[in-house]
Amino acid sequence: MKKYTIGVDLGGTKILAGLIEKETGKVLFDAKNKTKKEKGNKKIGEKILETIDDVLEISNIPLSEISSIGIGLAGQVDREKGILINGVNLECKDFNVKELVEKKYNIPLFAGNDVEVAALGELKFGAGRGFKDIVCIFVGTGIGSSIIKDGKIHLGASGSAGEIGHIIVDLNGRACSCGAHGCLEAYASRSAIESRILGAVKKGRKSIITEFTSTSSISSKHIKKSLDARDEIVTQYVNEAIEYLSGGIASVMNFYNPELVILGGGLIQSVDEFYLGTIKKARAKALPVPASVTQFKKAELGDFSGVIGAGLLETVR
Repeated sequence: MKKYTIGVDLGGTKILAGLIEKETGKVLFDAKNKTKKEKGNKKIGEKILETIDDVLEISNIPLSEISSIGIGLAGQVDREKGILINGVNLECKDFNVKELVEKKYNIPLFAGNDVEVAALGELKFGAGRGFKDIVCIFVGTGIGSSIIKDGKIHLGASGSAGEIGHIIVDLNGRACSCGAHGCLEAYASRSAIESRILGAVKKGRKSIITEFTSTSSISSKHIKKSLDARDEIVTQYVNEAIEYLSGGIASVMNFYNPELVILGGGLIQSVDEFYLGTIKKARAKALPVPASVTQFKKAELGDFSGVIGAGLLETVR
C-alpha cells in the first residue's frame, strides 16, 4: 500500500502543497507560492503544477510511491469531475483541475472546496477529534465554512452547504465579490476590514498601519500590530467585523445547534482579540440553550488544515 499522498490548498492569496504521510497526517515536506497577482484558469493552473513540482523536488519521493493528489479549491466545486465551477477571488470559471493534474502526473486527483478539506483535516487530526457535529469557519481573504454532520462532511442538495460567508446580514448592504449585496463576507473578512481601513485613510484619517505596510495590502499580522499599538481606526473596524461575524455564528448556533465551532484562517490565527471577541459575542447573541452547549476551538493544524484535509479526500470518495 502506498504510504504518501500530496495535499494542495489553493486560496485567494496563496497556494500551499505538502507531501503527507497517510497514516499519521504528518506533512513531511511543503512548498508555497503566492496567487494574489495570478488570476484566471491558465495562470492558476501553472501555479498549481509549479507548487506540486516544488514538493516533488524537495521530497525526492518518486511518483510511484504517491497514491493520489488532493486539492482544496476556493469556490464552488464539481467534486466528481474535479472542476472549479466558479472561483471568484481567483477569477477562475469552469476550470478542469482534474484533467490538468492527471495529464501531467498520471495520479488520481480528488477535489473539494477549500474549507471542506480544511474541516476534514481538523476532524481527523486536529481540533475536531472526538466530535461528530461541527461547523468549521475560516476567516481570511473571504469567509468560508463547512458542516460536519455525524462525523461526515454534509454537502447539501447541490454540494454547496455551509456558505456562511454568503448569508445576508444587511438586505441593502455592501456589494460582495459573489455579486450579491449584504453578505457576511463583505463585513467580517480580512478583505472587508482592509477595505474599511483603506477607505478611512484615503479620507485623511491617520493610522499607524501605514507605517507597517503600503496602503494597498494589509495582512492579518499588520492588523495585529496596529491593535497592539491601540490604533483607533483599526480597532474600530476590527470591532465592527466582530459584531457581524459573531451575529452570523450565533445564527448558525441557533439553527444547526453544533457541538463544536472551529474557527481558523489567517485573521483568527493572528489576532487573538478577534478570535476571543467573536466567541464572547456569539455566545451572548445566541439563544441560551444552544449557547450553553456549543464549544469553540481554534483550528489546531494552522496553515496545514487544508493541505492535510486535501490529502484525505481519497479516503472519503
